[in-house]
Amino acid sequence: MLTFGVIAPHPPIIIPEIGGKEIEKVKKTISALELAAKKLAATKPDQLLIISPHREHGYEVPLYYLGKHLAPNTELEEILVTNPSYEYYFDLGKQYGEEIDKSNNRTAVIASGDLSHVLKDDGPYGYHPEGPELDEIIVKAVIERDVKRLLKIDYEFLQRGAECGLRSILFLFGVFAGKNYSTEVLSYEGPFGVGYMVATFTVRQ
Repeated sequence: MLTFGVIAPHPPIIIPEIGGKEIEKVKKTISALELAAKKLAATKPDQLLIISPHREHGYEVPLYYLGKHLAPNTELEEILVTNPSYEYYFDLGKQYGEEIDKSNNRTAVIASGDLSHVLKDDGPYGYHPEGPELDEIIVKAVIERDVKRLLKIDYEFLQRGAECGLRSILFLFGVFAGKNYSTEVLSYEGPFGVGYMVATFTVRQ
């Protein structure tokens, strides 16, 4: 049984022990993750799937917040993005969604990933106009549950926009495909030149 989904950014700087005073600049993201953590725990998942384009911080940073209120015996499955195809992960998500439907386990899914890395001149890869435009498209598509819009984005545009999390997001959309669900973007910001979005996917009963 599918219970919940979360899109979570994974910059180590949002961890207080790492970010120090810099976490003041990502208060929206941290508050949103704390709220998402409570919503996630309320669904009482037996199993948690987390998909990320990176090992280590790709799993650990979201779970630092989202795992706080979960039962200690919650099972965890980590999925690493290794295929360059965007469609592949939407299809893979649908396959997982079908298996989740057949299971009695209450399963929640975390899509770990940041958005564009080219939002500001002083960001990690400088500024590119496609960066803010890409993030606007992704955020709007999540709000409107418009996965087709995401799958139609030109590959070269995606490369110029320098995102890392879209395959994870498409996997989450795939898991929820065919379900009656709602989405909510809890926060979006990019203080360091990288887009951070926190959003929830909630199954409607």
